[in-house]
Amino acid sequence: MKRSFASLADPELIALAISLEEEEARLYREFARRVRNDNPHLAAEMESLRAEEAEHAALLRREFSKVFGGEEIPLLRREDVAGFIPAFTLPPEGDLSARQIMNHVGVSEAEAGQYYERAARVCRDAGLKKMFLELAETERGHQSTEKRIGAAIKLDESTGIDPEKHLFLLQVIQPGLVGLMDGSVSTLAPLFAAAYATHRSHDAFLVGLAASVGAAISMGFAEGLSDDGSLTGRGKPLMRGVVTGGMTFVGGIFHTLPFLISNFNIANSLAIVIVLMELAAISWVRKKYMDTPFLRSAYQVVIGGLLVFFAGVWIGHG
Repeated sequence: MKRSFASLADPELIALAISLEEEEARLYREFARRVRNDNPHLAAEMESLRAEEAEHAALLRREFSKVFGGEEIPLLRREDVAGFIPAFTLPPEGDLSARQIMNHVGVSEAEAGQYYERAARVCRDAGLKKMFLELAETERGHQSTEKRIGAAIKLDESTGIDPEKHLFLLQVIQPGLVGLMDGSVSTLAPLFAAAYATHRSHDAFLVGLAASVGAAISMGFAEGLSDDGSLTGRGKPLMRGVVTGGMTFVGGIFHTLPFLISNFNIANSLAIVIVLMELAAISWVRKKYMDTPFLRSAYQVVIGGLLVFFAGVWIGHG
């Protein structure tokens, strides 16, 4: 079970900060390695950020030793504490874009700033409080670094760092996409199982409606309770829950509505067409906002959707 931020003692606050800084330093080094041949200017900026994160980690280690003595620092990572954005997942070689790097830099530096501000509020040692506030100020100053990165690789306005776009991505697009994917895929099995079991449009519609409402409530609560947004910048839990639940319902109800048509064959055919349109729409959204190649996204989404669809058909014929 994940720890709450409020439960962390002063040594653990430093230990977690060290882990976060070292994690980012390793990631920036990998960013630099991957883009060095195609974009040496971006690689140089990543190396500069890596050095800064490594310097922060060394500072934190020295402070830990000075305040608490010894070198045995507790092992604490972002996945051990509630409220953090999941660690960045590196794509395969050749698939890392400048936009992905810039998006991550903007989000991770904002998260780090919020972490240090909150750590300064809860820590008990006056010296640590001062250090955390100084680190928070440093992280806020990284906006100029992001501008330098954009200038170095000559990104146009549509791919540059925009704080409002980051917030929109974190607070609306991500939870909405999660809901849309879940609603579009998870409701397929019960809907088409009922359809092929009864060959009655009305029965299929009721099952699809129930599955859509149930999934919306479940996903809304799951997203709303996942974290309070204080560290991640993902916004208020209520808003995220409403967005996720609403999009889950939308994803499920679209391919359920055709079963309002009394003719089962027409309703079923139209529902299948809408399912394919939904999966294509999800792939497009992932490409536009998550920088996922369309064909790869379509392959992943369609395969998953078809597996659930055929499971429903098989159960319905059973």
